[in-house]
Amino acid sequence: MRIVIQRVSEASVTIEQQVKSSIQAGLLILLGIGEEDTEEDAKWLVNKVIGLRIFDDEQGIMNRSIMDINGEILVVSQFTLMASYKKGNRPSWIHAARHEVSIPLYNYFCKALSEALGKPVGTGEFGADMKVRLLNDGPVTICMDTKNKE
Repeated sequence: MRIVIQRVSEASVTIEQQVKSSIQAGLLILLGIGEEDTEEDAKWLVNKVIGLRIFDDEQGIMNRSIMDINGEILVVSQFTLMASYKKGNRPSWIHAARHEVSIPLYNYFCKALSEALGKPVGTGEFGADMKVRLLNDGPVTICMDTKNKE
C-alpha cells in the first residue's frame, strides 16, 4: 500500500458536482493498493498515520499528532499511486490491485482509521471520477509505502 499524506487546513472530494465529504484541519490521504497488499499493511499504515507528529505545537515545532489536535481525516482511493513508469512514457498500472482486492482493503483501512481516530473519516467513492480540493497547510506532504517499512 502506498499513501500520500497531506496536512491540510481544509479538503473536500466532489463527485458529479456534489460534495461527498469535506474536512477542516487534518489530513488528506491518497491511498493506492497493490495486488499483494493485506490487512496487516493497512494496520501498519493506520498506526503510522495516527502517531505521525506533523502538527505544530505552541513553539511552532511539528510535535503533535492528528489525535493531539482532534483533527479530521479524508481518505481518497487513488490507484495511480501504483504506477509503473520504468518502460516508456506511458504509465502502467499492472501492480494496482483489482477491485475484488482493493475495495475490501480500502474499506478496511477507512474503518480501522476511523476506529483509531475515534470518529468517522471522510471518504471518496471507489472508482468514481472525483475532484479533490485541498488547502495544503505548510505545505506538508509525506509519502509512505508498506514495502519500505524499515
